[in-house]
Amino acid sequence: MKLVLRYPLVAGTVLALMAVAVLVMSSQPVIAQLAASGYALAVAAYLSIGMIRRLRSGHWGIDILAVTAIVSTVLVGEFIASMIIVLMMAGGTALEDYAAGRAKGELSALLARVPQTAHRERTGNAKNDTPANSTAPNGTASNGGAENGAHEDVAATDVLVGDILLVKPGEVVPLDGVLLSDAGTFDESSLTGESLPVERSAGDGIMSGSVNGEAAVRMRVTAVMEDSQYSRIVALVKEASESRAPMVRLADRYAIPFTAFAYALGAVAWIVSGSPARFAEVLVVATPCPLLIAAPVAFLGGMSQAAKSGIIVKYAGVLEQLGKVRTAAFDKTGTLTYGRPSLVAVVTADSMDQDELLRLAGSAEQYSSHVLAASVMEAATSRDLRFETASEALEHATHGVRAVFDGREVVVGKPSFVAEFAPGVVETELVSGQLAIYVGVGGVYVGALVMSDPLRAEARRTLAELSALGVTETVMLTGDALATAKHIAAEVGLTDVRAECLPPDKVEAVRSLPHRPVMMVGDGVNDAPVLAVADVGIAMGARGSTAAGESADVVIILDDLSKAAHAVRIGQRTVRVAMQSIWIGIVLSVGLMVAAAAGYVPAIAGALSQELVDLATILNALRALSPGRHTAPPKPQAEASTSAITRTVLR
Repeated sequence: MKLVLRYPLVAGTVLALMAVAVLVMSSQPVIAQLAASGYALAVAAYLSIGMIRRLRSGHWGIDILAVTAIVSTVLVGEFIASMIIVLMMAGGTALEDYAAGRAKGELSALLARVPQTAHRERTGNAKNDTPANSTAPNGTASNGGAENGAHEDVAATDVLVGDILLVKPGEVVPLDGVLLSDAGTFDESSLTGESLPVERSAGDGIMSGSVNGEAAVRMRVTAVMEDSQYSRIVALVKEASESRAPMVRLADRYAIPFTAFAYALGAVAWIVSGSPARFAEVLVVATPCPLLIAAPVAFLGGMSQAAKSGIIVKYAGVLEQLGKVRTAAFDKTGTLTYGRPSLVAVVTADSMDQDELLRLAGSAEQYSSHVLAASVMEAATSRDLRFETASEALEHATHGVRAVFDGREVVVGKPSFVAEFAPGVVETELVSGQLAIYVGVGGVYVGALVMSDPLRAEARRTLAELSALGVTETVMLTGDALATAKHIAAEVGLTDVRAECLPPDKVEAVRSLPHRPVMMVGDGVNDAPVLAVADVGIAMGARGSTAAGESADVVIILDDLSKAAHAVRIGQRTVRVAMQSIWIGIVLSVGLMVAAAAGYVPAIAGALSQELVDLATILNALRALSPGRHTAPPKPQAEASTSAITRTVLR
């Protein structure tokens, strides 16, 4: 019954065919012909309404062939063929839905697994954060520090930050949080594409959407439902699953020549044979299902394959752009490097104590959003240094931050920026892979913090893979000094460097790149504008900036730069499979049209054979669900040591 309600045209056509068959067997051919012809013409009129609407909106559709085929078979008396055409057109919609469902498997799976409820610990029932898998004093297994009835099932949307949840074995983690139990095992494959379960220990972050292992665990919530990892991914998936842009373009691209060829061949066959039935027979096998179905199925399959690999493509049209990328631009901090700089040394240029210098720098960096600010604060916190509260603070994007504490001005950042407020800055000598953050206090230069940020181990391999995929130009866009930026570029194999760039400079740089489309990969707040203007913007890491993720066309969930190259590969394969499917449909249809023009394919046989063409086209389009075969470039010999290579640039 559900299928009947979902596909009423299919059900109605089957019933009409059965009625016509009964009339024919009852020796009522005239009534059977009138009934079948009337039904077919009514369906043709219905299809014509939609066709006219699309034409008015500027979209040339090839369903005009189907309408013409139905009308022409009715006019030449091939009423059974006209009914079969109607059935095949209606069945084509059902077939497309089935294929689209297969293609969107990974996307649908993500949406279906959205957690609805959570087991929240009642207030006052926690027992000092006892691990869920620990043993109670009496020797019995603890249920997570809560006695019977200590948990209540609530809607996941009602859970607040700080609430403590129990996650049972095999359950989906409902919200982002911190693990309270001693240890836990989680399946993050639906989020990151990593098939092996990951081990987490007390204090580690756990992501919503991951699946708990064999032991119940306790967690403290760190983000409400709408801000949690999985909710962000689901929002992206919903947006992606509703996108159909390139499918229309690919169908329209071949609609006019295909339609014109079908009409011309049918007219020639009519003239040569002298029979109008020959014209109808040609149009019967020229029904447009391969062009209408092949591209949507292939693109949905590509998006699903990307999601399976931890790559969320927001719009189907992005896959087409990815398949054509010729230039790849990269931010540096957090993209080419890990973005987690660590303090190496504190160099003082005044009588100030090292800890005091670090404490003041950390106090100022509270008011900065730059990735280095978090590293400075972390270094100060690790030494149990307490921060002051500023009466005035201002961040100068990519340059540094200036703050005032009890009337004393503290400036942290690039040497040129600090020198504006504290003359006498002396640049610290650095070894390869180090950077320096300079500090001025009360108008006096007091020293520098020497830090390092390792280059990603997969950076060189990713650049090599992009080159193998036909990306001819690779560019680094950074706010760092040119000399040191070139050093990093040489390490990873970039072809161009644009240094000392502010966010507007990065935007102009991307706009000026000659070889297009341009793919931009970044992760920070400052990357949001340039990700938006690139032909394809890729945001690295779902834990990264929300602004960058919203501006990007692609979000890589796993913190892995090589996924950028994988996204290009998926785009290329998707477009290739879509085009192959379209051409398979065209070639088979043209072959049948030529045979029909020669009189070898009767109308009824042609209508049935066209469904085989549809099936072949769809089966080929579903190949986009598989990763395909590819040969990864060999790993550079020095790649194993790249984790020790650190950046030599400032901010």
